[in-house]
Amino acid sequence: ALIYGIRQYMKQSKLSRVVIGSSGGIDSAVAAALYAEAIGKKNLLLVNMPSKYNSETTIGLSKQLAKNIGCLYTTIPIGESVELTQRQISEAIVETCDIEFFTGISTLKLSQFDLENVQARDRSSRILSAVASAFGGVFTNNGNKSEITVGYCTLYGDNAGFLATIGDLWKTQVYELGKYLNRNGEVIPEGIFNIIPSAELSAEQSLDAGKGDPIKYWYHDFLFRAWVERWNRATPDDIIQWYFTGTLLKNIGLNVENDGRLKELFPTNKDFIDDLERWWKLFKGMAVAKRVQAPPILAVTRRAFGFDYRETINCTYFGRKYEQIKEILLMKDNGI
Repeated sequence: ALIYGIRQYMKQSKLSRVVIGSSGGIDSAVAAALYAEAIGKKNLLLVNMPSKYNSETTIGLSKQLAKNIGCLYTTIPIGESVELTQRQISEAIVETCDIEFFTGISTLKLSQFDLENVQARDRSSRILSAVASAFGGVFTNNGNKSEITVGYCTLYGDNAGFLATIGDLWKTQVYELGKYLNRNGEVIPEGIFNIIPSAELSAEQSLDAGKGDPIKYWYHDFLFRAWVERWNRATPDDIIQWYFTGTLLKNIGLNVENDGRLKELFPTNKDFIDDLERWWKLFKGMAVAKRVQAPPILAVTRRAFGFDYRETINCTYFGRKYEQIKEILLMKDNGI
């Protein structure tokens, strides 16, 4: 279905060439394999854009992917341009032009988190868009549905692209599709399936140190799916009720008898509540603003963002039942 969708979308848009930002991770690898099948390897250019935070492991896997496919490949580092942006911002002088409200001269500073977003935007808005122009094509969006649900992406960075090819697939489904694409021989290097998913945008996301994404896909994929794809969508009231009764994993679609595995993720009730509220607030908040500015998503389910799932930005809401059960759980943590 995805290959058919790619071909039809490109035919209707009169496009023939595609550039893919190849990170060495599963999302870009699956996208590359799909496009190679859909439009032919001669029309495909993979671009690896390492910074000082990228491991030799993912750089090597990215190149191996291109060799397996037999497509075009190049490497364009981003270290110098990120440093230039950081220097330009730190050296910029901000003046108050209205003398009546003059407050002096100040400077700007990018935090480490800001620099993570600078890297993501540099890769997409600067390099990939320019390479696509030079190649006579367009560049893809490699975001999956898990990331899109909670806005785990950078606006105008990895949120950009002409088509979100795997934007209606949860991360666990992307892995399954990758295995299927290798059914007749290795296209996606086996090492890509074995590494921890990581954006590699800071030392805190060091793949070699075993640090990866904050989303724990074996659990969060099913939690997010319950919010999005069900006809009667689950709310925090439902989630905390199921957690309280020990039936959460079963109710969100994981084939397990009890919730014992949740203790690995959430040693205390507060840990569970903090995690639930973090992602729900993003899902109903900033992620909405990112989704409405995202590229079109190739829909393969009945509730694809931008197509079947209608939404608007409202206040994040937690019901009365949620607040009551939350209070009980937090009291239990405190031995009350």
